[in-house]
Amino acid sequence: MKIFVAAILCLLVPTVAFAADNNYKVSYDGGSIQSVKSGTSAEFAIEQAQVRLIKDKKDLVIIPASSITEISYGQDVHRRIGTAIGLAVFSFGVGALMALSKSKKHFVGITYANGDQKGGFVMQCDKNEYRGILMALEGITGKKAVDSDAMTVKN
Repeated sequence: MKIFVAAILCLLVPTVAFAADNNYKVSYDGGSIQSVKSGTSAEFAIEQAQVRLIKDKKDLVIIPASSITEISYGQDVHRRIGTAIGLAVFSFGVGALMALSKSKKHFVGITYANGDQKGGFVMQCDKNEYRGILMALEGITGKKAVDSDAMTVKN
């Protein structure tokens, strides 16, 4: 009996470990999706032939992988001044050190054209997940992600 239970557990544990979910927690930052406000938290699902933006188990947009025309990424770096001021009230030294620290936000953008349906959106991703999102998008689309910070815009 013990051997039977051990064999079942040996088969189930790897199955559960490799049943990874390709959904990522993101925050919609803006774009052509009319029904979603900026700052809305959602899930971004990457599948073999499509990507989906999901809110409350409802698809906000479904984009076929073949219709994605561009993938971009960028960062927003800013100093934590507000936090530093708050800490300076209690301890000037800690507040001064906090003013020297920086915070980064990571953004991934997608542009798509599916027949007459064209659009794009930007989402804020977790710092530990944005590289995985970029690699997955590059994998299913065959397109290379563009660093939007390195692009120069001329007016």
